[in-house]
Amino acid sequence: MKETSPLNLYKQLPQTNCKKCGEETCMAFAAGLIARSRKVEDCTPLIDEKKYAKKLAALKTIVAPELKLVYIGVGDRQVKVGGEDVMFRHQMTFFNKPPFAYDVSDNMDEAKLVERVKKITTWRKFYIGKWQGVEMIAVRSVTDDPAKFAACVKTVMANCNGFPLILCSFNPAVLKAGLEVAAKAKPLIYAANKDNWKEVAQLAFDYKVPVTLSVPFDLDALKSMAVTFAGMGLTDLILDPGTAPNGKMLQQTLQNFINLRRAAVEEAQRDIAYPTMVLPINAWLTTEDPVRAAYWESVLTAAFVIRGGAIMIKHSLEAYSMMPDMHLRFNIYTDPRTPVQVKPGIYKVGNPGAESPVFLTTNFALTYYTVESDIASNGIDAYIIAINTDGIGVQASVAGGQLTPTKILDSFNEAAFKWEDQKYPAMVLPGMAAKFSGELEDLFAGKAKIMVGPEDSGRIVGWMKDFWPPK
Repeated sequence: MKETSPLNLYKQLPQTNCKKCGEETCMAFAAGLIARSRKVEDCTPLIDEKKYAKKLAALKTIVAPELKLVYIGVGDRQVKVGGEDVMFRHQMTFFNKPPFAYDVSDNMDEAKLVERVKKITTWRKFYIGKWQGVEMIAVRSVTDDPAKFAACVKTVMANCNGFPLILCSFNPAVLKAGLEVAAKAKPLIYAANKDNWKEVAQLAFDYKVPVTLSVPFDLDALKSMAVTFAGMGLTDLILDPGTAPNGKMLQQTLQNFINLRRAAVEEAQRDIAYPTMVLPINAWLTTEDPVRAAYWESVLTAAFVIRGGAIMIKHSLEAYSMMPDMHLRFNIYTDPRTPVQVKPGIYKVGNPGAESPVFLTTNFALTYYTVESDIASNGIDAYIIAINTDGIGVQASVAGGQLTPTKILDSFNEAAFKWEDQKYPAMVLPGMAAKFSGELEDLFAGKAKIMVGPEDSGRIVGWMKDFWPPK
């Protein structure tokens, strides 16, 4: 969606301010459409009344993302692939992080298959206030046997807790066997190529599932296939332009992904404006050393998270391979327009009581969770008050005026913290806010003592040994 003015979207709305969408005005609803907090379907008069048919069609065209949005799976775990509007995050934001699909294969014995599926579906990492995890499972046909593939898909579905699937084979008979088992779960099928495209297109049409088009290192042929599929009414497409894991072709791979994104977003080439698939798993073709392969798989993943890869198939479940890419993806797909924040207020770490310290920090999520982690990991029972600084860290908010002594006092009053219940009524300021200590002593006179803690929360445990309890 290139449009950034609510006024231009407002022209395509009923302009009655009926409030049926939950907004007070149609203009507010238009702003919500731009922010993607609202959908066109939320405007019921526009949908239900025939007199608005032209406006509805025009509005849908305007708000459609530059890159096709494709849904894979069903239910709560359904993933959204693509749907982006910009080349670079600073131009607005990215909306849909690329789902990571980890592979299983139909040549695994059942016990190992179930074990790997459960490991994929239960892997989680808490990072800056949110759980990070895997989104999909890729089921690969290694045997090229339809019966074995169907049995594998059935086992995966019985143990995957509703995770969306990618069914991987170039053999249409194998794909059909998998779809007979999994079609209701709306998996992605991989892949149609120059040899099998007619049969795979028929499968996608019959089973109503999204499909990947694989034409390595030939963007013209890839575009031609996309046009052919679209002409058949198949528009839930993922493009695989090829992933070279190393050498000169890796440079070409990166350039192909950039060219596809630019064609969709900046040049409005609708014929090829589909999300792209990356195969970091190809790193395992370059070496027999599993550590080295996992390393390069992680490097490829990182490169294409930054370069617009919309969905990825991976293999290594080692923490040293998974965690860097999970963290990078989280940060790249964080909205730069709104700092990551926690809700302001008083938080408990461990089991704090009357003898526990009260630490102060801001509600910038990275700051808060770093402080919380440093306190919890050292077994310290404490209170933390997160001051509302609009998600800005301590040093910047002190300099910019978002953190002030008056705001600190107001925050404690709003939280109704009972200093009289504390044996040692003392507030521990972060070292970077030390200049507030004098004014806070006056504001909290008779209520609490003001103490200056370390600048780095990693030194809290040493500070506690020297200064707590206060004398």
